[in-house]
Amino acid sequence: MKISKSLILIAALLLTLLTPDFSVAQSAAKSVSKTSPDALVAELYRQSARNRSPFFQTRSRALVNKYFEKHLGDLIWKDAIRSKGEVGAIDGDPLYNAQDMEIKSFVIQKADVVKVSTRKMQGVVAEVKVNFENFGKKEEIVFILRPATGASGWRIANIKYNDGTDLLRILKGVN
Repeated sequence: MKISKSLILIAALLLTLLTPDFSVAQSAAKSVSKTSPDALVAELYRQSARNRSPFFQTRSRALVNKYFEKHLGDLIWKDAIRSKGEVGAIDGDPLYNAQDMEIKSFVIQKADVVKVSTRKMQGVVAEVKVNFENFGKKEEIVFILRPATGASGWRIANIKYNDGTDLLRILKGVN
């Protein structure tokens, strides 16, 4: 009796491995689509809404690295560590550039991918614009992303705000 149960189990396992699994293919397609610049920004907002923002936490450097280029990630991480749970250089929510929020009409635009060739930067850059109203005031935040080095997908290099500030300068204490 043990032999037949083992044979049935092995046969079921082989059948599972040899049968095309469309859900696995769909998952792979979804993970590829999540590597787009606008998908990365959308995921960052989703995680922030679930209180899993990479900005103020000090538990996981990998969480910061998932979204940000190394240089910006280093600055975000150092700010979180130095501030020890208090207000650091980032004194509000960097995804909304505000301390208080009443968000309406929230839209993440499709990425605009361009090739750049400047003295400071070479290669491909994507801009993802996020539009919303906060307490009735229209806002636009622009995420600047670059292809991830050594990995698939994109990473955020900077975030630019309506008021002329940007996250890099805020973290460097330049603004």
